[in-house]
Amino acid sequence: MVSLTDVQLSNAEIANSLPGLVAVFVGATNGIGEATLKEFARSTRSPRVYFIGRSEEAAVRIEAECRQLNPGGEFIFMKVDVSLIRNVDEACQEIKRKEGSIDLLFLSCGTTRSGEDTVEGLHIMAATAYYARIRFIANLLPLLRKSRLRRVISVLAGGHEGNIDTSDFQGRNMSMFKLRGHLVSMTDMALETLAEQAPEVSFVNDYPGTVKTGIGRDPNTLLLWFVNFVLLIIGRWVYIPNRESGERHLFFATSAKYPPRAGVSTGVPLGEVGVAEGIDGRVGSGVYSIHWDGEHAGPKVVGLLAGLRAQGMTERTWQHTVAEFRRITGLDVI
Repeated sequence: MVSLTDVQLSNAEIANSLPGLVAVFVGATNGIGEATLKEFARSTRSPRVYFIGRSEEAAVRIEAECRQLNPGGEFIFMKVDVSLIRNVDEACQEIKRKEGSIDLLFLSCGTTRSGEDTVEGLHIMAATAYYARIRFIANLLPLLRKSRLRRVISVLAGGHEGNIDTSDFQGRNMSMFKLRGHLVSMTDMALETLAEQAPEVSFVNDYPGTVKTGIGRDPNTLLLWFVNFVLLIIGRWVYIPNRESGERHLFFATSAKYPPRAGVSTGVPLGEVGVAEGIDGRVGSGVYSIHWDGEHAGPKVVGLLAGLRAQGMTERTWQHTVAEFRRITGLDVI
């Protein structure tokens, strides 16, 4: 476990080690994205941040709080419904017009809505948890490759990988728990493909633990209503505080513990923590599946993913993903 003290010591060095960072936060108007954005504002020097979400009301408050934490920073809100891939493309085009490089792409968008499709024909839960995230990464990868930090964080459920059902890539007919493992493994496979394209960028797929977020504010199943009710009762004993979650995710985003597979190691120097193992079981291999405490998902996950690779699932997942992008937009990437 990476101790909270080590996390805080590393974060305290960000302003000196990595001044002037440019970051994009997707899903940052509540929950983990908001908490991490605030810690980013608190700990960086002269940053420029694009934060993307649906709530303008929340954005006004968050922007004001970030400016108070960091008067020298720029905090630019973009109202986007990221469940639609065409909207993702428009947001990326706007960022590309304004920036030549991006240091950090932080993705925490999601929904608990299930059993319905977007107008683009994607299952809405998979659209936000998987397709939109991979589209953001693929579109912005050229800008990430030109930066100093070169880091992608996807907040999902690292360590909870499962089998991939190629007969139901979008997970329309899966239970919530099976869908989680399916989408996490799809994300790992896609990140490995992206790491092959950009070996100088590092990718982290993490499980945040139990954090009080806004993702369950519009549940549409009896199971989700029940889960929300239970957490309302026992939450005070199981929740990771939002501030700590933000600090830990900032550490994932900036520490040299998670280096790219090739090129110069990036991030705040290690201090007392060692380099992490990647999802292939090798130290520092560029794609990481980690628990809330910053440590590797473990040998069981390594074995599961090795089995998926042996089935050709890396290629099959990517081919499916790109085919959906082409169907919706006509383009692999913008």
